[in-house]
Amino acid sequence: MRDKSQTSDVKTQTSNPQLDELVAAVLASPKYHHITSDFVRSVGSRELAKRRTWKEAVKATKNKLHQVAGAYLEAGTQYTAWLDELEQTSRSGDRERFLKACAQVMSYHSSTAERLALLDRFYATILAGLPPIHSILDVACGLNPLAIPWMPLEEGADYYAVDIYQDMVDFLNRFMALTPVRGHAQAGDVLQVYPSKSVDVALVLQGMPCLEQVDKSAGRRLLATLDAAHLLVSFPVHSLGGRSKGMAATYEAHFRQLVAGRSWRIERFEFTTELVFRIGK
Repeated sequence: MRDKSQTSDVKTQTSNPQLDELVAAVLASPKYHHITSDFVRSVGSRELAKRRTWKEAVKATKNKLHQVAGAYLEAGTQYTAWLDELEQTSRSGDRERFLKACAQVMSYHSSTAERLALLDRFYATILAGLPPIHSILDVACGLNPLAIPWMPLEEGADYYAVDIYQDMVDFLNRFMALTPVRGHAQAGDVLQVYPSKSVDVALVLQGMPCLEQVDKSAGRRLLATLDAAHLLVSFPVHSLGGRSKGMAATYEAHFRQLVAGRSWRIERFEFTTELVFRIGK
C-alpha cells in the first residue's frame, strides 16, 4: 500500500515528458526491454533529478538497472527451452531428473546459483520449526521459485512471487503450474507498491541491498510493511567477484540497525555464501 506522498510521486512522474522519454529510451534497449516500466520510472526519476543532462540520466539509469538486476542474470536466457525441459522432466515422473532440471535453470541467476550446493539443507534449515506454511511471498524473487521442490510447503500452498522482469514472471507462472503450489507471479516495482498479501512467510533473499541502491529507505520500509508472520531476509557474504571484504559483518550491522527497537524475534543462520535472518513478527 502506498502512502499519500508515494502516490503523489507516481502522478508527478507520469506527467513528466522528460521522464516518459527516458523510460521509452531505456526500454528500447534489448537488455532492459522486459523490465517493468514502473521500476524503470522509479530509477529514472531519481537519476533525472541528479544528472545535468537527459542523456546522462539515461546512461545512469541503465547503469543502475545493471547494478541492481542485470548483473545477476546471465545473458541468453532461454525461457522457452527451459520450460520445455521442465515440462518433459515433470511428465516423466522422475523426481531426480526434475530437480536436476530446476537446478540447471537456477544456475543462470547468481543468487540462486550460489545456493545450489546448499539446497538440500538451506530451506530445511531456515524454515525449520515454523507452523505449516500455506502461503509464501517471494520479493525480488529472481529464479528462486525454481527451488519450490526443496521447500517444506503444504500441498496447494499459495506462492506469490514478484520481480521486475515480465518475461521472467511469465516463465515462473508456467513453471509453478508444474509444482504442488498455487503460483502467482507478477512483475512489479516494490519500491512504489508494496505487496499487500497476508502470508505465513515472506522471503527477501539477497534483494534488500539491490533495492537500497535505488532507495536507501527501501529495506526499513519493506520490513515494516510486509504482512507476514515470519520474514526471511538474507544478504550475500561475497561479492559477485567472489571477494568477502567483511560483507557479512557490514550487512549484519546494517540489518541490526533496521530492526532496532522492534519487539520481533530474530534468529540468525549463517551459510558459506549467505547470511540469513528469520524475523518472527
